[in-house]
Amino acid sequence: MSNELTFAVPKGRILDEALPVMARAGVVPEAAFPALYAPVDLDIGHCRLSVAEPKGSVLEPMGKVSHLRVATKYPNITKRWFESQGIQAECVKLNGAMELAPSLGLSERIVDLVSTGRTLVDNGLVECATILPVSARLIVNRAALKTDPRVAALVEAFRAVADEKAA
Repeated sequence: MSNELTFAVPKGRILDEALPVMARAGVVPEAAFPALYAPVDLDIGHCRLSVAEPKGSVLEPMGKVSHLRVATKYPNITKRWFESQGIQAECVKLNGAMELAPSLGLSERIVDLVSTGRTLVDNGLVECATILPVSARLIVNRAALKTDPRVAALVEAFRAVADEKAA
């Protein structure tokens, strides 16, 4: 068993918020965390996954359409959410500058992460539905959690920091 533990933290605003949380949990990061179990909501990086459309759009309201073309980085969850609304979503998978898709004729609506909504407004879009709230989470490898006591200790340290922040 290696002595190293690997963490992966997204760049940008979430990294800026995550570093102090990691430090309070006793983790001094050197580099990058993969795997598939999210035992702790870190209560940082709050945003929402939302549907947006052009402001003043003459599109049919979502409840009255049966098919839409939607640009998103998140095609699976987008398709499932629209299906739950009784709408068949043709997902156009794009990376970056999602808000340009309607003006370029690539889609009628977009699904993207929204924090303040400023980028949507700047691009003539308005939120028309929220799919789900989003926040950063600690993610650990299930096997490592069961076999490496350091991982379990770190999960507990992060949980303590999150509980402290919530109190």
